[in-house]
This record gives sequence, C-alpha cells and structure tokens, in this order.
Amino acid sequence: MKRLILIIFSAAAFSAFSQEGPIDADRASNTIILDETAVKNLNIKTEMVEERDFETTVFAVGRLEELPENRGVLSSRISGRIVELKAFLGDSVKKGDVLAKVESRQPGSPPPIIDLISPIDGIVVQSHARLGEPVEPDQEILDISDRTRMWAVAKIPENEADAIAAGTKTRLHIPSLGDEPIEAELAKYGVEADREAGTIDGIFILENADGRMQPGMRAEFSITTKKREFVMAVPREAVQGDPTKRVVFVKDFDLPNAYIKAPVVLGEKNDRYFEVLEGLFPGDEVVTRGSYSLSFASGGGGPSLKEALDSAHGHEHAEDGSELTEADKNEPKADDDAHDHSGFGNERTDIFDIVIRVWAGIATILFLVWFQGLLRKRKRINESASESHSSNA
Repeated sequence: MKRLILIIFSAAAFSAFSQEGPIDADRASNTIILDETAVKNLNIKTEMVEERDFETTVFAVGRLEELPENRGVLSSRISGRIVELKAFLGDSVKKGDVLAKVESRQPGSPPPIIDLISPIDGIVVQSHARLGEPVEPDQEILDISDRTRMWAVAKIPENEADAIAAGTKTRLHIPSLGDEPIEAELAKYGVEADREAGTIDGIFILENADGRMQPGMRAEFSITTKKREFVMAVPREAVQGDPTKRVVFVKDFDLPNAYIKAPVVLGEKNDRYFEVLEGLFPGDEVVTRGSYSLSFASGGGGPSLKEALDSAHGHEHAEDGSELTEADKNEPKADDDAHDHSGFGNERTDIFDIVIRVWAGIATILFLVWFQGLLRKRKRINESASESHSSNA
C-alpha cells in the first residue's frame, strides 16, 4: 500500500513539473513603458547605483539663535530727552555711527547735547524710544544685533550624546530657506539638559554673511556618528512603497523609456540614502526624481512590453515579454467568429485540457502499477529458480 501511495505521489509530481509556465510571469505587470511626453511631464531623473561611503546619523531638531556676545545696547550716560533719532527698527549700523542725540537736563543756553554712538556693527532689532521722549542712564534706547554668525542649537537625545563630541559634523537643513544642506561642526554643549524632553543642547556655529538666517528659524540636523565604506546605497527619493514592501524603479538596460519595479531589502538609512541589502547591483540605474509619480503609473501611455521588445530586438515576443518558440509561431490563431460572446469556447478548451491532464495522470499511474507488478513477478521467478538449483545441488 505504501508503494502504491509513493507511485501516485510520484505521478502527481511528474504531472505538476511537466506544466510549462511563462518565462517571467511578473515581467509585464512590473514593467512601465513611457512615451517621450510622459517622461518629460514626470521629469524623470535617474542615478547610478554604486558603493559609497555611508554615514550613520542621529536626527535632531532645533532652532537658530543669536550669539549672546554679538548683541549690544544703545543707552544714554545722562538724563535728558531725545532730540534726534537716526536709526530705526531693521536698519543696519556700523560701530561708531551716531544713532541718536540727547539734550541734557543741565541748565545752559543752549543746553548741552551729546551723541549716542553704536557699540557694534549689526542691525537694529528693537527700539525703546521715540523722538522727544525723556531718557535716563539706566534706560535701553536701541538693541543692536550682529548676525553675521549664528548659533544652531540642536535638541540632541541624551542617549545619543555619548557618540557626539565637539568637532562632530552635521548636515543642517533650514526649511524656511529651502537651500542645500549646510555643513557645520559641533562647537560645544549647553550647560543644562532638558529633563522633561530628555535632550541636551548641541551648539553649532553658522556663517550668515547674507543675513538670511534669523533667530527662531527651525533647523533639522543629521549628525554623523560613524562612517562605513563600500556600502551599496540609493537616494531616499528613489525608494517607494510601504515599510513592509519597499520598491525602486530600475531603468531597463535594453528598452528606451522603460522602468521595472524591483522589490528591495533595505538596511540603515540617513538623511540622504538608504542602504540596499538585496535587489540591486552596482551599475543599475534607479529613478530618483519622478519615482513617486511613477509608482502610480500603470502602462504609462507608451507601447506594450511586447511591442517595445519586438521593436528593440527585431522579432516577435509573447505578451509577457518571453521569447516565442517555433511551435508558438506556427500555432494557428483561432478565428474571432468561432467564439461567441458567452465565452463557451474558452470554457470548452479549459475542460478539454483538464480531461487530457487527468487521462495522462491515470495512464501514468497504471503504467507504474503494471511495471511494479512485472518487477515483483520477475523477482518471484528468480527466487524459485534459485531454490530449485539449491535442491538439485
């Protein structure tokens, strides 16, 4: 009985492996072919996959601040009233410029007038006085800030701070400016941690010669903690899909304007790249700009995969892109009139195919059973002959 079960299982396996499928069943559905207009509209850009230096980074957010030592105050040495005001909110001033004049309360004809001189270069960021207003020596008249250099203060998680020392580099992005990331180095840490947030201030110094940076602007930091060499990585914008099923679009090496959706296994990521563990090879071209739009394309408005391959290779292909055999080329095509609208012809073909497969399976089983019986019979004959020979001896 066990042998019969083994025979049946073997026949079923033989029947299963004898069914020939397409060369690549997913190729047609995973290939997007665009026409020239679509490529231009989607603004498709590609980048070569290569091994590169890969940085492990810590992400942090923060704000821009003035350097405390770069702020000055204009005040009067005497009591009096403002008789002339030459600088106003937002004005740029130089050290030594006369910014205001104060008339003394001391008697005189005319009363003494003194000049108020700017203590630093900078811009007027606050004004506390108006023309004709009385002033006292302890009163601030103008606040002046030198913003040619700024602090970028990152809120660094305390559990990451041990890997970040003075001199550690960061790529800094200021969303409100929309520029390329700025390179900076950690100058020092703040003097106190934020117990509630679990962070400590990391202070980076930035050059601000054009004055575009302003205190309070949001800053995003990618702080480098270590670097590895020869890591295969792709730009972050090339990766699409949900976290459990990441894909990239690879430019077809053979067909123009054709892109293949390729699943990938990813490793670490930083602010610019994803590490690729499986799914790509150095030299592949992946779509960067336009990859998000491409993930929603389903045909792309261009030719089909079969048409594109026929044109590129100069001979016919199957609809899934596989090569046509001589048998496929010589197979007569059914006349459209032979099929009714109900699909009965297709159903009849399917039933006939099933009957043929069942008949082939049964025939195979019967042949194997017959062959097994023949072997048993021959074994019994050999055993009888051997016993007869022994008796005669």
